Parts: sequence; structure tokens; C-alpha cells
Amino acid sequence: MKSTALRAIPVLGWLYLAGGLAATSTDRIPESPVLHAIWWIDAFLSVVVHAAQIPAALRAAEGSGRSRVETVVLTQIFGMTWWRTQTGREHIGAEDTL
Repeated sequence: MKSTALRAIPVLGWLYLAGGLAATSTDRIPESPVLHAIWWIDAFLSVVVHAAQIPAALRAAEGSGRSRVETVVLTQIFGMTWWRTQTGREHIGAEDTL
């Protein structure tokens, strides 16, 4: 249950990014600079930071039976909330975290 709740956060982030892109494509961009800043911060976290977590996720997934592609895709979508909550991986060393 806790894992599902944690994974809702990046999903909401991706939905916010999609909403921003949809608003741009229909010329209905909000004028609020705060909303713009939040969108860019979300884009950075969702794209750059999740991608930076992929090497650690691949190390954490070794021996789990999951494919590398599955690990990469799910880490890009959910970030650390996916690979850190996998069963059988209760503890990952500090060298595996960002």
C-alpha cells in the first residue's frame, strides 16, 4: 500500500507535464510564473533525475529476474519509488543511491 501511494507522486508529476504540453498545444498556457516554474522543476525531476537513477536501479535489479528494459522503463516512469520498493531489496547500500 505504501509503495502504491509513493508511486502516485511521479504519476501525478507526469500528468502535470502532459497537462502543460496539452495547454501549450491549444494556446491555453496559464500566465502564472509559479505554475511555469513548477512545470520546469517537474520536467527536470521527471526526466533528468529519473534518468540519472537508472544505473543504480540496474545494479539493484541484478538477480531479480526482471529484464534490463523493464527496469529502465519503470525507473524512468517512477524513479526511486519503483526500484527502492521492490521486494527482496529491503536494503540497498548508500553507494547505490543518488
